[in-house]
Amino acid sequence: MNIIIADDEEFIRLGLQKILGKMELGIRVLGSYSNGHDAWSHISQLEDGELDVLITDIKMPMMDGLRLIEQLKDRPVAKIVLSGFSEFEYARRALRYGVKDYLLKPVDKASLHELLVRIRQERQQAAEEVPDDAERLTREHYVIEQMKSIVEQDYGKNFEMERIAETVGMSASYLSRLFRQETGKTLTEYLIEIRIEKAKQYLDDHPSLKNYEISQLVGYSDPVYFNKLFKKMVGVTPKDYKASPR
Repeated sequence: MNIIIADDEEFIRLGLQKILGKMELGIRVLGSYSNGHDAWSHISQLEDGELDVLITDIKMPMMDGLRLIEQLKDRPVAKIVLSGFSEFEYARRALRYGVKDYLLKPVDKASLHELLVRIRQERQQAAEEVPDDAERLTREHYVIEQMKSIVEQDYGKNFEMERIAETVGMSASYLSRLFRQETGKTLTEYLIEIRIEKAKQYLDDHPSLKNYEISQLVGYSDPVYFNKLFKKMVGVTPKDYKASPR
């Protein structure tokens, strides 16, 4: 785990290096700087992935910690802010720039160790789980096709995104965005289209079925709502659709 330290107090920097050196986490301190400008000069020369963690003070000469963090907002670097009680509001502002956590001075060794362990675990998990682009796109396409298949087979049931997400192994929020991105429709819109098409098939193939029976078959317990939705989607009521020549 590669770390850079930025703090204008030398004894803080030396203390952190000593603490980090005793942690059995494979830590390597790439640099220790008294201001944000010098720290950024070093960081800007590193490739993405070379720096894992930045530990920075808030108030420093030449470039303060907030500006330094802002410079790093698009880089995959975990950011830890050091602050005194009087700088608490600055620390809160730093959270906007993706700061992992903040530690009060003097730094508690156990808290720092726990935080670094968590960061290492999260970074390892991401490295293990994130496939390359081709693999990711293939998997996403498969997941969307799987979702469409679930909807087409179980259109008469109540749908919960959380349940489908669990089935395909993704979070509900990510799955919702992915489905819309891939199909141009929300899952609800897609489900309605499938249900209305199925209702039209029932009306064509089974004209003896009552309106409320078809409503229930396609997943709507309220036939009045189904009637309004059908007319909105098709332009005519189920009754008129059944009577129209085809």
